[in-house]
Amino acid sequence: MDHAARSFRPPAPKPRTSPPSTLQMMRIVYRNPLELWGEPSYNEPWISIAGGLGGPLLIANDPGLIRHVLVDNARNYKMARVRQKILRPILRDGLLTAEGDVWKRSRKAMAPVFTPRHIADFAGPMLEQAESFATRYEAELGKIVDVSRDMTMLTFDILAETLFSGEVAGEPDSFAGQVDRLFETMGRVDPLDLLGAPDWLPRITRLLGRNSLRFFRDIVARTIEMREAKMKRGEAVPEDFLTLLLQAEGPDGLNRSEIEDNIITFIGAGHETTARALGWTFYCLAMLPAEREAIEHEVDEVLAREPDPVKWLDEMPRARAAFEEAMRLYPPAPSINREAVEDDRFADLDIPKGTQVLVMPWTVHRHRKLWDDPEEYRPARFHPENREAIDRYQYLPFGAGPRVCIGAKFAMQEAVIAMAVLMRRYRFDVTPETKPWPVQKLTTQPQGGLPMKVSLRQP
Repeated sequence: MDHAARSFRPPAPKPRTSPPSTLQMMRIVYRNPLELWGEPSYNEPWISIAGGLGGPLLIANDPGLIRHVLVDNARNYKMARVRQKILRPILRDGLLTAEGDVWKRSRKAMAPVFTPRHIADFAGPMLEQAESFATRYEAELGKIVDVSRDMTMLTFDILAETLFSGEVAGEPDSFAGQVDRLFETMGRVDPLDLLGAPDWLPRITRLLGRNSLRFFRDIVARTIEMREAKMKRGEAVPEDFLTLLLQAEGPDGLNRSEIEDNIITFIGAGHETTARALGWTFYCLAMLPAEREAIEHEVDEVLAREPDPVKWLDEMPRARAAFEEAMRLYPPAPSINREAVEDDRFADLDIPKGTQVLVMPWTVHRHRKLWDDPEEYRPARFHPENREAIDRYQYLPFGAGPRVCIGAKFAMQEAVIAMAVLMRRYRFDVTPETKPWPVQKLTTQPQGGLPMKVSLRQP
């Protein structure tokens, strides 16, 4: 396979060659923060700005500095103000936004659900949901489908079945549209937050997203009511995520508001990251037919001899690598934001108290000092023989440190199972309308979706 057949350059904003004015920056951040970053962000180990909006700003690209902030001295770095202003109105005291004792109690309450044993137990339901979802394409053969939207619905089905035992209130068909609406509005950076405006000033982004947020809050309330009604009737209930959270309610555990916040965190955002990464993976493989064909052969061979989906993640290194490379170029969570609690120092870099620290997987994953041909989609980077060359802190799709994504292994297993089921039966090909553009709205989303033609293939 020649070089051209092993890689291609997917769409992404070109690095800026000159800094924007304050007004331009606010417009860019509201429209698409991924278009803000200039050449230094893709070449320098860090960029320190003394007088940025909101105070000192540090953009961290160096793996050693990233480890220092997220791991070695993590106690000195709290969640950044701007990030909290975006997420807290949606998630409140959910795991992604909680801090201090609330975060510790939430993490402790959820940890039993995400042990290796429990994740392995989820493989069967993941496979069942993926196979059930795949049958929907039988009526779509030869037609154009929005793969991005479809992956949102698939991962919601998997989440509902594995973490909530299928007992989530509401209609799944209305879910994807509400997710898009919520992230389109409340998922954006509001210019008033950049300017440090007082909280009592209304944000247009939050006003526009109120109905979608109400939709999710209603789902959560009705989901809890359904489970509690079963408990009160003395019926057997599954030992799943929902039951464990309700059992953690009490003076030494979570209060009712925190339980609701964590449920909405997983319903509203827990599946979204995997969905976006799956969509980007199918798009990239459609643009790299030789690699797609190699993965199809891998899927056919493994499924012919290994029925246990628990083993597929290890047995399908090419499929896994394709997904991981898609997460490198289109990280589901493209920014990690922290704020220095006290003065700090790394090497010869001073980090004053109050400094806003940006660890940007978007730029770190495309950094020219860390990756060969970083703008190329090249799954071979993550093949088993090449993995050791990748520093732990230059690849951050799930973050790092104490706040590393609790569902990382869940997501990887889910993704490979979904890829195996869909790629065994179908191919997704680009059309003249497939012109995705990455936009940051909490997650890295393809603007306009991913319209692709679905066709049948023979294993």
